[in-house]
Amino acid sequence: MKSVIFDLDGTLADTSADLIAAANACFEGLGQGTPLDPVADALTAFHGGRAMLRLGYERLGENWEESMVDEQYPVLLDYYADHIAVHTKLYPNVVPALEELQRRGYLLGICTNKPEGLAETLMAELGIRDMFGALLGADTLPVRKPNPEHLWETIRRVGGDLGRSALIGDTDNDRCAARNANVPSVLVTFGPSGEAIKSLEPEALLNHYDELPDLMDRLIS
Repeated sequence: MKSVIFDLDGTLADTSADLIAAANACFEGLGQGTPLDPVADALTAFHGGRAMLRLGYERLGENWEESMVDEQYPVLLDYYADHIAVHTKLYPNVVPALEELQRRGYLLGICTNKPEGLAETLMAELGIRDMFGALLGADTLPVRKPNPEHLWETIRRVGGDLGRSALIGDTDNDRCAARNANVPSVLVTFGPSGEAIKSLEPEALLNHYDELPDLMDRLIS
């Protein structure tokens, strides 16, 4: 069966403000203020908690070690879990697009490098968890994107055909995961990378969720 697999952060929902707030909370707890900006640093937010912490330490201009990132990472996750959907919103027309995909017979899944528990909580908070047949997070398997097994297993768990599936994402990590899995990728242009995402040369670009059902019909035979 045909399946469409989605990344989460920066693809289905703009989670950047809540992610940045969690990282800034770590630095505030250390008496270092808030070195990260929710708009300017949105792309870093979509690369994960450790990436945000590294950028924050670099911006503070002090000597730091990876052990400091390791120490603050659980603090970040705890804060984020308690404030997971304060500012986060689905991108426009996500729900109608998902409903139309289902009407056309597509199976839907989520393959994210967000920890599975946090992803499950966020999807429930946003009210769309039941639209997806499977959700695999960063810690669901021993591997994660861009390892192809993360994507392959998501497709298998929704009951999809590996040869009739596509990955919708927003970063080079998604592009690499799809390429490694020999699955076509569609990258959104409304994330923080904007039109620059074209340089990754995905099989298709998505400018608005209204376009997605017809795009999938063209991309997946």
